[in-house]
Amino acid sequence: MSDAQPYVLAVNSGSSSLKFGLYSHAAGTDEPELLLAGGASGIGHANGRLQIKDATGAVRFDEAYALGSQGHALRVILEAMARLGSGRPEAIGHRMVHGGPHLREHQKITPALLQKLKAATQFAPIHIPAALQLIHETEELLPNLPQYACFDTAFHRTMAEAARHFALPQRLYDKGVERFGFHGLSYESIVHRMGSQLPDRVICAHLGAGASLVALRQGRSIDTSMGMTPVGGIPMATRSGDFDPGVVLFLMRTEHLTADELESLLNRSSGLSALSGGEPDMRVLEDSAAKGDLRAQLAIDVFSLAVRKQIGAYAAELGGLDLLIFTGGIGEHSTAARRRICQGLEFLGINSGEPAQCSKVRVLPSEEELQIARITYRLLQ
Repeated sequence: MSDAQPYVLAVNSGSSSLKFGLYSHAAGTDEPELLLAGGASGIGHANGRLQIKDATGAVRFDEAYALGSQGHALRVILEAMARLGSGRPEAIGHRMVHGGPHLREHQKITPALLQKLKAATQFAPIHIPAALQLIHETEELLPNLPQYACFDTAFHRTMAEAARHFALPQRLYDKGVERFGFHGLSYESIVHRMGSQLPDRVICAHLGAGASLVALRQGRSIDTSMGMTPVGGIPMATRSGDFDPGVVLFLMRTEHLTADELESLLNRSSGLSALSGGEPDMRVLEDSAAKGDLRAQLAIDVFSLAVRKQIGAYAAELGGLDLLIFTGGIGEHSTAARRRICQGLEFLGINSGEPAQCSKVRVLPSEEELQIARITYRLLQ
């Protein structure tokens, strides 16, 4: 590649949002340089919005939109960037939540890869079809632009077989029924950011609307809370997390729920929302609990207990704990959540959820778009 390396657009798509970062990268430098960042929210709803900030954090663009799809949101983002006079992206990196058992390496998107993704749809029926649609719409908006898939599951390839296996027949494992793990790009970004300062035994908690934890030994994933799909692990905003699988059998027999109805229940109508009576946002729950709302308090308590138990389990698996890292929306911004989670972890040398009060705790931002850019530049070479 020449000294003037191409602009890379890093795209991080969610169920109703599309976050992005536009980066440049001079040859010989270690890090991509952020030019613009932002996101489209409210996709699929009438109250959508697009906001773009420059590298200093100054808002350069902020307008309301009715965004019908991820592709529509990407088109609006590209148009807004053009109005701001930014450089045209020459490569794009996509966050891919799941690629099934045969796609666990970051790589260039090709027709063969798209076929493998399509074949893996049942592993993530909510995420993979949306990802495929966005890739196809990107091809229409930016024809001949190289696109790269950055898989959340790639980071967890280092887990031992015992950590990947469920206690199910081998024939199911052979079909891909195993623990994949997610939030890998977030965890990759944390490991990269810490560099040589990362100690041997680390637990990282990515706590947001989607939430998981990972046990790291020498910067490598040895276990993680999410399972075959992102619905597993600790309770989340609207996802159930782990529970007795007999509950699913009970619901099938007594309420005659179909697979699609069960999927909707476990992904969209469970978690904090179910426990609180309809509120998935931790900030709102904390405010309501402070005013005496017992259901909001129950949701907070269930979440905090689940995270604390997972930390204890991973500390046992690691043989001790050198550092606990919080990231994600809740992990970064809720002092109260960190305090509740850390209550009872004194036996691990953790007396507070605040780095200023406990040397074993760090709070770091999740830099998924930056990590996508790093990976994309690496694959471009």
